Amino acid sequence: MEYLSSTTLIAMFLIFVGSYVQTAIGFGLAIVAAPLLFSVSPDYVPAPIVICALFISLLNAIKLRSDISIGGLKMALIGRVPGSIAGGILLVMVSSDVLALWLGLLVWFAVLVSLLPYRIEPTPGRMVVAGFFSGFFGTSSSIGGPPMALLLQHQEANQLRGNLSAFFLFSSIISLVIQVPAGFLNMHHVMLSIPLLPAAWLGYALARKTTHALPKEKIRIGALALCVISGTTAIWRSFM
Repeated sequence: MEYLSSTTLIAMFLIFVGSYVQTAIGFGLAIVAAPLLFSVSPDYVPAPIVICALFISLLNAIKLRSDISIGGLKMALIGRVPGSIAGGILLVMVSSDVLALWLGLLVWFAVLVSLLPYRIEPTPGRMVVAGFFSGFFGTSSSIGGPPMALLLQHQEANQLRGNLSAFFLFSSIISLVIQVPAGFLNMHHVMLSIPLLPAAWLGYALARKTTHALPKEKIRIGALALCVISGTTAIWRSFM
């Protein structure tokens, strides 16, 4: 494996951008990176992205640990387990073209969800449902953020980022465990992930240094624009 091949460098750049976005707004690594990474090489989706998400979530959870409410996430994590199993079943049943289409549609769904003006209260029942769909989407495509972000989006900024990071930390582990028997996590995927981790850390570090000086709405708009490009690319690829 050539660690500094053009494919690896492109993958590192996409993970860098995705990690920056996730650290800045609480989620978005997979939404930004997954469809374009899938176009670079399907092997990057979902396991290597989930490994990077686990790494970034750990860093953010440690940094924002005082803002995390584990009790409030318990019901979502309960729903996450059966959702992840369902996502693992989907992985072994669909072709790469169908997965590309699935990625693109999920990204567009995430964009639409982020634009909704409605406030949905995070009741225990809704947290279970959001956890289930986060597991289903996250295990099958690595894009598990939108359902949880929809429920938690009205929390204070650090509380939102902290709670999402804690949820993604545990849920990424669940997804990776499911991906092993599904055949989508082996040593090849681990090796693909290794050069991506420094890029993920750089995105995290830059976001920690710069996002306080940038209006959050501008970061959000930029992330949404990247998502539209990324999702459209994946949908286009599925029909080629």
